Amino acid sequence: MTEPAETVLSTCAEDIRPLARTVFDRLHAALPEAVVTADADSIGLGTGPGYRHLVFTVLPHSRHVTIGFARGVDLPDPAGVLAGSGKIHRHVKIHDEADLDRPELTALVAAAVARIG
Repeated sequence: MTEPAETVLSTCAEDIRPLARTVFDRLHAALPEAVVTADADSIGLGTGPGYRHLVFTVLPHSRHVTIGFARGVDLPDPAGVLAGSGKIHRHVKIHDEADLDRPELTALVAAAVARIG
């Protein structure tokens, strides 16, 4: 576990903490060389520091964990899994570990990693 992520994960709501750790671990496994950053309540995983290099965000909430997809608007999403109405980013809410095993989400994560090149 990287230190920035540990700070966020250790201070998020206790009930959601195990799921938040699992979400982070799965994304970090998909992007093992990620540069991990954090602010008060979110974790960023990217190819370098800063917004420009961001690939994923992990945002623990009280009842779910949100996976943010940087430039998610450009990802193939035939199942309509991605939510959000912003011009650039999209997200998926994760309520339990079964959500992480959905093939549509696995495909989105793979597509986000593959486009980094």
